[in-house]
Amino acid sequence: MVKQINVFLENQFGRLAEVTENLRRNNIDIRALYIADTTDYGILRMILDKPDEAMKLLTDAGFTVSATSVIAIAIPDVPGTLDTSLALLTTNNISLEYLYAFVGRSSTDAVVVIRVDDSAQTVKLFEENNIKVLSSSEVYGI
Repeated sequence: MVKQINVFLENQFGRLAEVTENLRRNNIDIRALYIADTTDYGILRMILDKPDEAMKLLTDAGFTVSATSVIAIAIPDVPGTLDTSLALLTTNNISLEYLYAFVGRSSTDAVVVIRVDDSAQTVKLFEENNIKVLSSSEVYGI
């Protein structure tokens, strides 16, 4: 499992830049990020190379921060591989809450970060179907 950092952000000018500035000043690297927003606020979801340090740093800076365990898988960066992975979830009645993806620096694989209602079953299912589940150190080191 990979630790994802979630930051509650009011929809105010410059709030996202405050987060990224704090991370930059403390040499914390963003591996992936996703923002879900509404009219009044947003939730910034990030995979960082030093999640525990970032969580303390951002909390101390006055942000509302939480951590969530997510699954990261590596799939070949070719058409159809995401569909194959998601079909496994559907076939096995696993509810997908959200996902986001990125391509690593020197890989032919895409990394897909997912949040599901049953992480243990999902990891087992992926492993049984030869879908590579990444460790936290593999993801943080990308």
